[in-house]
Amino acid sequence: MLLYTHYVDVPQRTIFAAEVELQDQKIARITPTNQPVKGYMIPGFIDAHVHVESAMLVPSEFARLAVRHGTVATVSDPHEIANVLGRAGVQYMIDNGKQVPFKFYFGVPSCVPATTFETAGATLDAKAVSELLQHPDLYYLSEVMNYPGVLHQDPEVWAKIKAAQQLGKPIDGHAPGLRGAAVAQYAQAGIQTDHECTTLDEALEKLQQGMHILIREGSAAKNFDTLIPLLPEHSQRVMFCSDDKHPDALLKSHINELVRRAVAQGISIYDALQVACLNPIQHYGLEVGQLRVGDWADFVLVHDLQDFEVWETYINGQCVARDGLDLIDSVPIDTPNQFHCQPKVPADFAIPAQGTHHRLIQAIDGALITESDVLAATIQEGKAVAHVASDVLKIAVVNRYDNQPPAVAFIRGMGLQQGALASCVAHDSHNIVAVGTNDVALCQAINAIIQHRGGIAAVSEAETQVLPLPVAGILSADRGEAVAAAYAQIDAFAKTVLGSPLAAPFMTLSFMALLVIPSLKISDLGLFDGARFEQVGLWVD
Repeated sequence: MLLYTHYVDVPQRTIFAAEVELQDQKIARITPTNQPVKGYMIPGFIDAHVHVESAMLVPSEFARLAVRHGTVATVSDPHEIANVLGRAGVQYMIDNGKQVPFKFYFGVPSCVPATTFETAGATLDAKAVSELLQHPDLYYLSEVMNYPGVLHQDPEVWAKIKAAQQLGKPIDGHAPGLRGAAVAQYAQAGIQTDHECTTLDEALEKLQQGMHILIREGSAAKNFDTLIPLLPEHSQRVMFCSDDKHPDALLKSHINELVRRAVAQGISIYDALQVACLNPIQHYGLEVGQLRVGDWADFVLVHDLQDFEVWETYINGQCVARDGLDLIDSVPIDTPNQFHCQPKVPADFAIPAQGTHHRLIQAIDGALITESDVLAATIQEGKAVAHVASDVLKIAVVNRYDNQPPAVAFIRGMGLQQGALASCVAHDSHNIVAVGTNDVALCQAINAIIQHRGGIAAVSEAETQVLPLPVAGILSADRGEAVAAAYAQIDAFAKTVLGSPLAAPFMTLSFMALLVIPSLKISDLGLFDGARFEQVGLWVD
């Protein structure tokens, strides 16, 4: 097969009209030509850190949407489904992903469960992690979120790190806000990357410690504008990632959007493509083509080098997307799950007054971190209640793996004016997390999730909307386009009918149970202080 196009040579930083020959799934020849050429050939885009599950899609459906935007591979941490189904969940992702022409590089989840302060559906101890690292389809140790365990030399955490080092496999990090001697110790333990930087100074300090920095731009956490000044000086040790991307956002764009934005801000095309395409291959040792003779024919044809509108995407020489449409068939989807809790009643969410002031989670739009506050309680008939006018709402986490009483506290920043939201996508243990203006609505939204054995739900005074997620309670069995449309509808309902001002209310809600991100979060066992890494009570007096 011959292609006539402008060839973009990123390492040599040149562009020339070329005749490119594809043979046996690889690039056989690149020759300058005087023939008329069309478009530009660039390496395929790679998401250097993503939880496929956050798109609420199985890997095969994620791939169908991603290739439309020129993505040819992902470095994927399957710890979401592993927290629900354990090893079987990891194998499910591998098996499903292999059914389509896309390059998924899954890692071994290092933190299942993420902490001991929550209930998960499975546990992957050091022995299990060591065994999984020997699996030929698992390529690295996924983000080591238990950074206190690294710093305090927890034997289980260190055994996992040592197992990866003995096999020569990369080790991903997760250290939000870690600075000074602590980050030096973390890096010296062998942790090689971090995608949690929220300030330029933090990123520069971690670069100085030898780490690679991933610039994250997902549906909830958005750090691109803050961290893009790292280029061009550090372009060899920076990568792009989404971390978590909801289906409607994935339908619109992926890593191509970050390249477009980088170039629009004056970043060199070559630096942007180095970060978006080549660095992940070189760091993780991926079997993805770098647009050289003899490489796998993994590349993208774009109309221009400003908008990076994708014309065609190729993986191993096969055209998998053309003019905004994928050329990948959907495959049958199995629906393994683990869901054992029973429906709740409104009284389960009542909070008896035990003082005058209580702790409050302060959610932040566009960030995974939260703040912690103390607030005078609103008390009615001996119970602490929400105060909608002040945006003080109830938040609850229900154990999905056993029939236990819910944990209930208060949150500000979700902005609901009525009703409730609930989600079984609740990082990382994927219990049910919900926020509501009153106990009845809160209970109704949670029961909608229980009825469907997973999903997301929104409840107003007049109606209930649900997006069922029958695969492990966190993934859909439908086509990507249908899931994206259904998610966009319930997301709009949360904003226009319930009143949330957040850019991604369900994504933000899903991280309120992620204990390893400071400062105040909640699990099915109660409030958790991420800075002190310990459980705390609701009442402060």
